[in-house]
Amino acid sequence: MNEITMLTNADPLIRMALDEDITSEDISTNAVMREAKQGEVDLICKEDGIIAGLSVFKRVFTLLDADTEITFFCQDGDEVKQGQKMGVVRGDIRVLLSGERTALNYLQRMSGIATYTNSITKLLAGSKTKLLDTRKTTPNNRIFEKYAVKAGGGYNHRYNLSDGVLLKDNHIGAAGSVAKAVEMAKEYCPFVRKIEIEVENLDMVKEAADAGADIIMLDNMSHDDMKEAIEMMTSGKINPAAMITHIGGLNAVVDTVLNLPKIPGGKKLIYTQIELPLTAIADFGKLGETDPLFAKLDEITKRHNGLWSAEAEKYLLANK
Repeated sequence: MNEITMLTNADPLIRMALDEDITSEDISTNAVMREAKQGEVDLICKEDGIIAGLSVFKRVFTLLDADTEITFFCQDGDEVKQGQKMGVVRGDIRVLLSGERTALNYLQRMSGIATYTNSITKLLAGSKTKLLDTRKTTPNNRIFEKYAVKAGGGYNHRYNLSDGVLLKDNHIGAAGSVAKAVEMAKEYCPFVRKIEIEVENLDMVKEAADAGADIIMLDNMSHDDMKEAIEMMTSGKINPAAMITHIGGLNAVVDTVLNLPKIPGGKKLIYTQIELPLTAIADFGKLGETDPLFAKLDEITKRHNGLWSAEAEKYLLANK
C-alpha cells in the first residue's frame, strides 16, 4: 500500500481503530511505564502462511510516534514460516505496548485473508480462471481486506457501488428484463464503463449476451449449468455477432464516442480503413432502397438471421 493511499484512505481508519482501543488512556501501560523509555520487540511468525499488511502494521506505531523505527525482513505476499523473525520494532515502550494489539489485529486478519486466497489460487494454477473478491467485506476494513486479496494472488472485483456497473436480480426486476436493464445501463453510464450483469439460468445468459453485456456473472448456478453456459459461448450457440448493432468507418469515430450513451443498441463496430457514417444494421433495408451497397448488405445480413457476419464484412470492405 503506497504512502498516498495510506495517507488519504487508510490513516483515518487506523486512527479510528486506535481511538476505539484507547478511549482515554492506556491505563495498563501508564501504570507501569510512567515516563518514556526506549525498547525493542521482535515480530515473530506464529503459523505458516502468506504475510500481508506490514505497511499497516508499521503505520499504527508511527501514527502514535513518528520516531518509531520498524525494520522488516520480508514483504507483503511472501510465504513465511512458523518461528520466522519477520521484523523488529524500536521506540518508546509505551508506544509499543499501546499500539501492539491494533497493529497485530490488522496484520493477522490481512495475512489470514492473503493465506486463504493463496490456497485457492494454487488450485487454479495452470487454468485461465482468475480468482476475484467481492464487496462483502468487514465495514471500514475494505481497503485492507481487498489489498490482502491481491497480496495472496487474487484479483479485486469492483471496490464499491461507484466503481462499476453490476446489475443484480433486483435491478433486473426493477427494469423489467435482462435486456432492458442492460439497455438502460448503457444509456445512463459513461461509455468507458463495462456493463456486468448477474444471471441465474441459461435463458438469462443468452438474453444478456444478445443485449451486449460486457461481463456475465453466473450466479448460484450448478456446475453443469455453468459448464453449459461457457460451452454455449465458446461453441457459437450464443453468437457474438448478435451484440453488433451498428457499423461505421473512421469518420464516425468522434461522433460515436461523444454520443455513445445516447445511441441505442449494442456494440458499434468501426472499420478504420473506410469512411462510413455510423449505421444501424436494422436500417440497411431502408437505406438499400436508394443505395445498392446497403441493399446488398441487407440481403447478406438477412441470410445470417439479421446479424453482421464475415460475409457482410468482406462485401463491405471490397465495395466501399
